[in-house]
Amino acid sequence: MAQHIQVMRNFGADNLPDLDVCVLAALELFSEVKIPQIKIDCPGPLVIGSGNAAATGKVLFSGTEAVFADESDFEQKLNRAKKIKEVVLISASGGKHAPTIATKVKKYKKRLTLITNNEKALSGKFADEICTFPKNREPYTYNVSTYLGMILSKTKEDPQKILQFISRKVGSLKLPDFSKYDKYYLLVPEEFKEIIRMLNVKFMELFGRRIARDIETFEYAQHSTTVVPSEKELFISFGKRNKIWGKERLYVPLPKDADYGAMMAVGYYLIGRIQKEQPAWFKKNIVEYTKKASKIFKQEIKLIVD
Repeated sequence: MAQHIQVMRNFGADNLPDLDVCVLAALELFSEVKIPQIKIDCPGPLVIGSGNAAATGKVLFSGTEAVFADESDFEQKLNRAKKIKEVVLISASGGKHAPTIATKVKKYKKRLTLITNNEKALSGKFADEICTFPKNREPYTYNVSTYLGMILSKTKEDPQKILQFISRKVGSLKLPDFSKYDKYYLLVPEEFKEIIRMLNVKFMELFGRRIARDIETFEYAQHSTTVVPSEKELFISFGKRNKIWGKERLYVPLPKDADYGAMMAVGYYLIGRIQKEQPAWFKKNIVEYTKKASKIFKQEIKLIVD
């Protein structure tokens, strides 16, 4: 069995893996299993997701006539977009907001497709069709294998090649001492604009407000985002060298044929390397957070998602 998948199958509450390990394990998984294909006949569905699911939806349905929504505005868009015949709901767990969303969608008598990683999802009973993706056992909120599998189904990238690229090219980089920095500015290529939300969410989950970050495309970075200089700030550029912004810089390569799968994997891997050298804020607080989240959603939110 691949070494990182073995880690994912055996960790417990006292030894949660870092994000980079989850990335490598996810790529090992998708090198071994078949990734389902998403089939939506409607040219312009309403695609609904929360957080990273919303960002994943924009990747999956880019280049289509899809309308995008989240838990805050999906009902408004259902009211306004009378021509919408099909709704696609993306949710790794199929729980939390998803059952409520699914219930309301069915009141509008729309066909509902659920894209999930949970074959027993609470929202599944409302769906006309369910597309279930494989995943690894992971800490709550990480959602690496969950959404990476969906994205790879769209991009058709070879997960084994991405794994080799990270191991040989990114893993061998001479990285700075990340513990020196409490501010990061990530620069991503314009063609991966939708990854910005996903990287932002990972910083929020792992570091909260303990670490400041900005994440923009190279082009947008030119629009007055660096007027006020900062100390202890590292500029990290993906796929293209940054020769302008910041005093301290790190260049992280991407494969020549990179698509969203590689961008997500490399970005998450790098954030995981930062995580290793910062205080264990996430690991110290996630148990208490899952208790609070369980009360908020009136569902059991587990520390480890099997």
